[in-house]
Amino acid sequence: MFKADVWVTLKKSILDPQGQAIKDALHALNYQEVRDARLGKLVQVELEASSKEEAHHKISEMCEKLLANTVIEDYQIHITEVQ
Repeated sequence: MFKADVWVTLKKSILDPQGQAIKDALHALNYQEVRDARLGKLVQVELEASSKEEAHHKISEMCEKLLANTVIEDYQIHITEVQ
């Protein structure tokens, strides 16, 4: 069995108003060193697969079909094997 952590974030070219609000709030709290903040989501999926490569392929398909809006979002996948 495998566990996939899928990080979905807006593409850099897409305005992120929630990230901007976080940055502004951090500046208001005197964290002036913050240059940018982006908000995203984490989707965790456990799945059966015969190999890590197969699990990655299946999760990529899931991202393309459902988990991410690939027009405006990017995704990163991290796969770990679990017992």
